[in-house]
Amino acid sequence: MSSIKIKKLENFDQRLQLPAYETELAAGADIRANLPSGELVIKPGQRVLVPTGLSFEIEAGFEVQVRPRSGLSLKTNLLVVNSPGTIDADYRGEVKIILGNFGDKDEVIEHGMRVAQIVLAPITQAKFEVVQELSDTKRGVGGFGSTGTK
Repeated sequence: MSSIKIKKLENFDQRLQLPAYETELAAGADIRANLPSGELVIKPGQRVLVPTGLSFEIEAGFEVQVRPRSGLSLKTNLLVVNSPGTIDADYRGEVKIILGNFGDKDEVIEHGMRVAQIVLAPITQAKFEVVQELSDTKRGVGGFGSTGTK
């Protein structure tokens, strides 16, 4: 099993739970908003950075993906805007979650609220090679619905 080292930053509320898998076979660990002032109001159309008070040390060859929590996306107008977001193995700053309000009313994030889930994923870096031609395929250059809907 791989591990992620977590540093609690000075602003971290020690009463908050660290990222945790809420069920035995969960792929993602829920991560919480660290808002010692109490809450954060996100206005319609607004995007905000939600602080977690944590920074990570991720093993080389891995990334942490930030993904929406399905319940939050279903029950509110909040979405993780850059989903999946990537936390690179060499990043040591505070983990912040980019949330956007896609509704027409204010949404409130409360201190300690589970705002996203994080998934540890292996990465492979590619070697980029310039060529004059690419091999042919049946699909070719078709995209954006070219294979139909049914």
